[in-house]
Amino acid sequence: MQSTHRSRRPRFAMWHQILVALILGVAAGHFIGEPAKMLQPLGDIFMSLIRMCVIPVVFVSLVCGITSLADLAAMRRIATKSIAIYLLLMAATAVMAIVIALAARVGVGFDLPAGAAATSVTEPASLKDALLAAIPSNPFKAFAEGALLPSIVFAIFFGLAINLSGERAAPVRAFFESLSAVVFKLIGMVLKFAPFGVFGLMAFVTADRGFSVLGHLGSLVAVNYLVLLFFMIVVCSVSLMMVRLNPLPFLRKVLPVQLFAYSSASSAATLPLNLETTQQQLGVDTRIASFVLPLGSTVNMAGLACYLGTVAVFASNAYGIELSTMQFAMVVVTTALASIGAAGIPGAGLVVMSLVLASVGLPLEVIAVIAAVDRLIDMCCTSANVTGDTLTAVVVARTEGVLDIEQYKRV
Repeated sequence: MQSTHRSRRPRFAMWHQILVALILGVAAGHFIGEPAKMLQPLGDIFMSLIRMCVIPVVFVSLVCGITSLADLAAMRRIATKSIAIYLLLMAATAVMAIVIALAARVGVGFDLPAGAAATSVTEPASLKDALLAAIPSNPFKAFAEGALLPSIVFAIFFGLAINLSGERAAPVRAFFESLSAVVFKLIGMVLKFAPFGVFGLMAFVTADRGFSVLGHLGSLVAVNYLVLLFFMIVVCSVSLMMVRLNPLPFLRKVLPVQLFAYSSASSAATLPLNLETTQQQLGVDTRIASFVLPLGSTVNMAGLACYLGTVAVFASNAYGIELSTMQFAMVVVTTALASIGAAGIPGAGLVVMSLVLASVGLPLEVIAVIAAVDRLIDMCCTSANVTGDTLTAVVVARTEGVLDIEQYKRV
């Protein structure tokens, strides 16, 4: 009788725990103020635990995903579908952001300091340098440095080599399948600390930045949040209905992933939770999830595309520089391409912002001003990024006929 009573005890779902932790963290940061910054170690410890898992999860998941797709034609088909959807999502969010920002007259009347110095950002790499950087000369160095893109490239080649080796590679394939089970057990252990980490992260961010940072930049933040919420709710719902799926289970089950992405502002850090949710809650076949999601954490930056689109409008209005339709088209193209090269880490927007602004001749000094609200926008951008990753995995699995519909619908 005692064990029966214990089994009926209500258990808070992960998204409930994360949501409560997020709200309590914001409240603590706002009402306690400066002393709440002492809670930062909770967030730092959790982020360190998550980063500890990222490279093993990405490498093992991709290798297992590729080895399970022994049919090279099927793998090419899945990769083509995924990249096409990612590019479409990025272009669509950039266009929506530009249209709404123009309608809202974002940046009009904003007086930029005459001597504003551009914030220190990394110079965007050339296409040749970006390609060379993606190929690891030493994969173990890439693992040690946490370099996601080179690790992904090596995992793809390693998985293909296992497939091409045939039966002789059977022990290696079996080893990675066993290792995958161990890695996901590790993720489960780390995610139990998630509510505490989210609480510490949000308490520190709120105490450090507060709500006063919005100020005159409020319209820029508001437009980004409006577009990204529209994307995460309406665009995703329409996309799922196009493949004959009810969007409500998706919107409900992806919420903990979105909340965690919002608090961490890191697509890479959210990847372990996203993999677990997509496979176990949404019924996406492991072969699809383990290939599409790690790829999306590097390639898909729909949220960042929205951010850069609104920044272009903000800068043009703030400086009184009228952009032509062709220049806005250039912003969309450059934004999509620049977003692909952006790492799934906090602050990536500032790194590629200079490339987008320079492509249409806008002053780079505006970056110093926008940096004040970068964290607030980046948090929502990350939620949109991971939502796009999850949406793509579900859509690809559905079109490939490997989506567990019963699991997808299950409450």
